[in-house]
Amino acid sequence: MYQLSKHKIIIFLFSFLYFAIACSPIAKYKSDPQVINWEKDIREFEIRDSIETYSPNAILFTGSSSIRLWSSISTDMAPYEVIHRGYGGAKLSDYAFYAKRIIYPHKFKAMVLFVANDITGSEQDKTPEQVARLCQYIVTTVHNKYPSVPVFWIEITPTPSRWKVWPKINEANNRIKELSKKIPNFYVIETTASYLDANGVPRKELFREDHLHLNQEGYKLWTDIITKALNQNLK
Repeated sequence: MYQLSKHKIIIFLFSFLYFAIACSPIAKYKSDPQVINWEKDIREFEIRDSIETYSPNAILFTGSSSIRLWSSISTDMAPYEVIHRGYGGAKLSDYAFYAKRIIYPHKFKAMVLFVANDITGSEQDKTPEQVARLCQYIVTTVHNKYPSVPVFWIEITPTPSRWKVWPKINEANNRIKELSKKIPNFYVIETTASYLDANGVPRKELFREDHLHLNQEGYKLWTDIITKALNQNLK
């Protein structure tokens, strides 16, 4: 009788594990060519990780092209020390897949994440719910190894080039904001209002000619907002 019960327990555990893997928000992306294509960029991060050293009090800034293109980040975020790990075109689906390889090599005081390419107006767009689930997966991945480290999500910016899909992007932002109320050590840095003008449309003077990425003035505003959030929440 004992052996039978033990056998059932083993079957249950394997079934539960299989179900958990199947329900993982990244399971369907593991063989996606658009995810696999980022392998070279992640390997470049790993090479840098093998030769660069950082203080455990540094802030890990990571995510998509707006992070990668922030060339003045070390100066802008001073006196915070910065670990700079952004790659252009990142989506939450590929970032979640590579998250451990990007994040786990480091010890850091906090992590700041910005990824803005999952809802762009294309047929491959994710739903706001999918965006929120992937964000939650990444935060959980961080906290599995660093349970007390704060994770900051920078709201996806309202941009002129993606203004047509702003309602969906804004819904994703709001879903992530709701998550932050339930997950300890997870904060949302609200930026939306600062990038809209009096008429409620994106301030074009804050963006480059592509109407997507921030220009110098856009980064200056980002710096002020992010620094304030870090100062308020980090001891």
